[in-house]
Amino acid sequence: MVYTKKHPALLIMGVVFIAIAYLAGSGAMGDVIGYLNNKKYVGEMVGMGYAFGIISVVVGAWHLWGKHEEGNADYYLSSVAGAIFILLIAMTVRWYLAPWIAVLSKGLGPVMGAKYLHQVLGLNYVVLGILAGIITVNVFKIPEWAENGVRLSRLGLKTGVILLGTLYSLAELQSLGKLSAIMVGFFVLGSVGMVLVLGRMRKIPTSMGGVLSAGMGVCGVSASVAAAPVVQAKAVEIAYTIGTILIWGVGCMFLFPIVGHLLGLGYIQFGAWAGTGILNSAQVAGAALAYQPDGIETLKVAEIFNITRVLFLPIIVLWLAVWYVRQEGNEDVEKVNVGKVIFEKFPVFVLGFILMFALSSTGVFAPAQHYKGKFFDSSIVKPSKMMTDEQIAKLTAEIDKVKRADRKAALDNLIENRKIVTVEEWGVIRGLHNARVLSKDANKVLKKATKAVRHTAKKIKKFRQWITLLFAFGLTGLGMQITFAAMRQAGGQPLVIGGIVGTTKAVLSLIVILLFVRETI
Repeated sequence: MVYTKKHPALLIMGVVFIAIAYLAGSGAMGDVIGYLNNKKYVGEMVGMGYAFGIISVVVGAWHLWGKHEEGNADYYLSSVAGAIFILLIAMTVRWYLAPWIAVLSKGLGPVMGAKYLHQVLGLNYVVLGILAGIITVNVFKIPEWAENGVRLSRLGLKTGVILLGTLYSLAELQSLGKLSAIMVGFFVLGSVGMVLVLGRMRKIPTSMGGVLSAGMGVCGVSASVAAAPVVQAKAVEIAYTIGTILIWGVGCMFLFPIVGHLLGLGYIQFGAWAGTGILNSAQVAGAALAYQPDGIETLKVAEIFNITRVLFLPIIVLWLAVWYVRQEGNEDVEKVNVGKVIFEKFPVFVLGFILMFALSSTGVFAPAQHYKGKFFDSSIVKPSKMMTDEQIAKLTAEIDKVKRADRKAALDNLIENRKIVTVEEWGVIRGLHNARVLSKDANKVLKKATKAVRHTAKKIKKFRQWITLLFAFGLTGLGMQITFAAMRQAGGQPLVIGGIVGTTKAVLSLIVILLFVRETI
């Protein structure tokens, strides 16, 4: 069978990519980039535009005018058109659509603490890419020349999951409070187990139960994406899981601060509750800032609990991989040679994920004490990042506005040393900045000081860029495999199970916090 279709589409898409690269690099797109505030993507537009544009033009010319014969070359080169089709849609969403929605959202002003509407609703490139894929397949249909390449989206997703392991470090987990590790561990493992049990009781597919359990138990969308290939989840099951997580997360983001104020929770108590009970990291931060808009104590605790939960991801992925292959025997699972099944069916890319996590924990890619490649180190602050005399004068002139002793002491040390020296002072200065006690100009100085001592490892930064692009590609392609008919067939079971588990976790974690968490951890 000959897979390659004689069609000019790939050639045209190549020209489009090259045009984007030229317009972005030459400055001709300057007004658009300025309006969308997406200058950070210019490098991607130029590099990816020329690279994939040239590949598309060369292969597209062969598609159109070359001689096609059955074989490996025909099969693999025929998939390029579909891959570029996905990539063009994914990058359009990432470079233009998502920034445009952010601009419109910011025009409305903050709606939840310091969070804007697009952040509250989770309308990032991931969700928008999936929606773009769904619209493409249901409204316009997948062109025949692209069908073979659309299947490559899963390969992109698996590769992204392998690299995801580089963002986390075991050292970070060890440095967190014992209470957060014990409490989060209990609720993460409990939530995963509860979803699996309810899924079996309500007879949802094994793959659906697996991907939903990761999303509801660990950290929302990222965990769902990581677990999906492990349990061989279908595209529609991933979509249902992400939808359930976003609906639940948005509801919790508004409800948690209300309940917290009614119960008179302290900042540490509320931070622990939000970090345990709310799924998505952005929504955790939104709820914490809404509860304490004039400081950072709540946010710091919420981040600790949230990070602890995220770092359970390798354990959950491994658990789900073993659990899923055990289900190969169905009712006869006792008769199945579990060891043999695991050896034959265990996803190889999961080993890649675990290997990357292990290497990241040793400090190969970044200092061992890092989270997503970010780490604190005041000893390597460049002279150009130190505070100037003019900036010191601005802070000195307004120091009397600061009434809290810890903030005043941290500000005095900042002025004396021209930089933040300790992690504790960094947290206090961040809180002072969020509280907006000082003038706008002085606050800019504080923000610059907090950024100067917070570094990102170059290797991890590169990994993050690749992860972002691979997930944008993979999830947009998965969206193209979701039809409205499949969604109707799936029913509303994921939302029901997610609601039961989410409510249970929120209520029980609140009870534990009221009983055991005080204003010191």
